[in-house]
Amino acid sequence: MRLIDTHTHLDFPEFDADRADVLAHCRDQGVERLVVLGVYQGNWQRLWHLVEANEGLHAAFGLHPVYLEDHRPEHLEQLRDWLGRLAGQRKLCAVGEFGLDYYLEHLDRTRQQALFEAQLELAAEFELPVLLHVRRAHAATIATLKRFRLRRGGIVHAFAGSYEEAREYIKLGFRLGLGGAATWPQAKRLRKVVAELPLEAIVLETDAPDMAPSMHAHQRNSPEYLPDICNALARLRDMDAAELAEASSRNAEQLFGWK
Repeated sequence: MRLIDTHTHLDFPEFDADRADVLAHCRDQGVERLVVLGVYQGNWQRLWHLVEANEGLHAAFGLHPVYLEDHRPEHLEQLRDWLGRLAGQRKLCAVGEFGLDYYLEHLDRTRQQALFEAQLELAAEFELPVLLHVRRAHAATIATLKRFRLRRGGIVHAFAGSYEEAREYIKLGFRLGLGGAATWPQAKRLRKVVAELPLEAIVLETDAPDMAPSMHAHQRNSPEYLPDICNALARLRDMDAAELAEASSRNAEQLFGWK
């Protein structure tokens, strides 16, 4: 199978001891490309060094809502500077990870919204797709995206919403990132939605080192597990895993503008 992991945090310290081995095993498994996402200003340089040093890795930079208390106003200007300096480079593929998180009640929603909209403006300015974190905030996210109408759309990472919400995202030009969550038998509602989604809207991801699939429970998640996730989701959809892998890779390549 030919696979693309559209959402991973391979730069995180959890991979410091064996990152090269993980990447080698990914290539052996058919995971040809990985998107590594920045989440706060302090990890952008580390991330860029990583993707520059390894073929098949691509970078996105953003300010994640979970780190809201760490972000400073000047970080938005620094994000604009990063995107401007790297504009047109093939290793830069998106703005992200950013979005809205209503699950963590201590995160101020007004500040989240302002940061969300500021990064959408940057994506529009630099004509890049966006990679969104959306947790219990689909209505607010969809309403905001309808106002911005981004030309290149993006991906709703770790999609766990309803089929109706999926349709709204798809109409706005977004793909839906599917990973380990739907491999768990208790995720009945999500598994039903995954089975019904149009193939052209699906992209695969791991969110490594988080969100391990059921077949690797209680372990550090890894992009090496993307073939296992693909096989499990293909069974849910009653289709061949190679067909799902090919469709997901094609959808990702179209979104990011890769040949």
